[in-house]
Amino acid sequence: MSETETNVETTTSLWGGGVTPYKGISHIKLGMWLFIISDALTFSALLFGYAYLRNASPNWPDPFKFFPSILVSTLMTFCLLTSSLTMVLAVHHSQHGDRAKAFKWILATMLGGMAFLVLHANEWRELIHHGMTTFSNPWGDSMFGATFFTITGLHMTHVLSGVIYLGVVAWRLERRKTFDDEVEVAGLYWHFVDLVWMFVFPLLYLMSVDMGGN
Repeated sequence: MSETETNVETTTSLWGGGVTPYKGISHIKLGMWLFIISDALTFSALLFGYAYLRNASPNWPDPFKFFPSILVSTLMTFCLLTSSLTMVLAVHHSQHGDRAKAFKWILATMLGGMAFLVLHANEWRELIHHGMTTFSNPWGDSMFGATFFTITGLHMTHVLSGVIYLGVVAWRLERRKTFDDEVEVAGLYWHFVDLVWMFVFPLLYLMSVDMGGN
């Protein structure tokens, strides 16, 4: 039988009923990929909306000083990038059966996420202290505050959810109640959250630097 006939026969048997075409993908992994796709569309819509408002407004503010705002947001970015690396190591050790090391690297990932949340919450506190709200800000177009808090707030919610999710996975891992697939799926979610920040950081921060001085 030729290779073409073999492929046709395989495809026919696969879609002929009684066999799932997603046999090689677990339900939890498939569900996570579907969630990531839908969530990516949500963040894309918000970021496109922000970009449109920025270009349409003649009074869009540039409120962030290089020090401390950009340096702090860069540190926040470093925390997330480092946590992605520790998550890769957690998945690696889980797949190789070393639950103890996987558990430790998951805790390290959670630590990076919590550091990000603390820095971000402190940044919000400073901005609110200077008069920035979802309805106004002292630097220009009031829509900046609304879009900034909406996008960063949604992302912070995802990071917080990710930290809690990783905590549950770590707890199950320590008690040998979890499977390698669960650690990998948790890693997919965490990498997605980090990837979203790679779009938020330059668009909301680096493009909003006050170049007028201190």
